[in-house]
Amino acid sequence: MTKKKNSLAPQGICVGILGGSRSDLPILQKAVDQLLSLGIASELRVLSAHRTPDQTIQYAKEAESRGLEIIIAGAGGAAHLAGVIAAQTHLPIIGIPMPSEHLKGLDSLLSVVQMPRGIPVATVAIGNAVNAALLATAILALKYPEIRKKLLHFRAQQTESILKEGP
Repeated sequence: MTKKKNSLAPQGICVGILGGSRSDLPILQKAVDQLLSLGIASELRVLSAHRTPDQTIQYAKEAESRGLEIIIAGAGGAAHLAGVIAAQTHLPIIGIPMPSEHLKGLDSLLSVVQMPRGIPVATVAIGNAVNAALLATAILALKYPEIRKKLLHFRAQQTESILKEGP
């Protein structure tokens, strides 16, 4: 299990980031980096819905009591990780379908977006960990004014950089 934590955010704000395998870590690190740039604490771990089901369910059940407010889950293939987590907690879950060898992530995308009614998982594009981090930031910004301010600044900088490019 890989675990990385940053702690630049205010007390109690934390995003859990899970990958279904170690091969997901390079993509998921982009979410960690994006959150870190906005001062939001996160932890990065590897847990599998299929290979470590007991630990995955325990992680989900204990997430809120450990201070997590949102969980980002990236998995490929059958991509059940986000759904298993969502079934075990009421925290917001953001799924990242991971690129796969044979179907380039389409299998993962369909698995993540086809959650049954009543167990929602927000889903971003295949491999788009940055958007998962920004969606988590937007959710936290509803509760934390300092996060909202950083998100608005990020968005303004993004707009400015596009406008500077010209026609």
